[in-house]
Amino acid sequence: MRGPPLCELQMTNPKTNDVYAHEVVMARVGHLIRRKQREIDRITRILRSCFDPAQVQAPKPGKIRQIILIGPYARRSWYEDKRSIDFSDYELWIIVNHPLFADDCCWQRAREVIGSELGDRCAVNVEIYSKADIRIARAERDTFILDRIEAGITLFRASRDAPLSACERQGVLS
Repeated sequence: MRGPPLCELQMTNPKTNDVYAHEVVMARVGHLIRRKQREIDRITRILRSCFDPAQVQAPKPGKIRQIILIGPYARRSWYEDKRSIDFSDYELWIIVNHPLFADDCCWQRAREVIGSELGDRCAVNVEIYSKADIRIARAERDTFILDRIEAGITLFRASRDAPLSACERQGVLS
């Protein structure tokens, strides 16, 4: 009998060299309950795998620089009331390398997959910023943006985390 496909082994084996391993992401949001940790990990992987920079013509290849969890889940003030079905939204900010990749058409597939997978279980708000937007915010001392980035939890940083493997990309989309 054959074991699980190599892809499954790579995704679940904590000894792999993938610095974006499931356990690492879970540790970044370790203050949340397990279900919330899994949902945030799943949303992050969907955003990374469904980002479609081919939808726009740009002078350089599209790249996600950072994904940041902000709002109540980052501040440790989230709530969930099952009787009234009232709960905090997931708020994620994505920083891309060029302003053209902040266009909604690059994120349409990701939003569809998140909506179909998570449905009514949780609301997900995604804001897209470019590196230039962040530079401008710093120059203008825009506290709205800068305070949220500083208080947020970085779920993915391109300079630190490994890219998704082809197998993980396929697993997210299937």
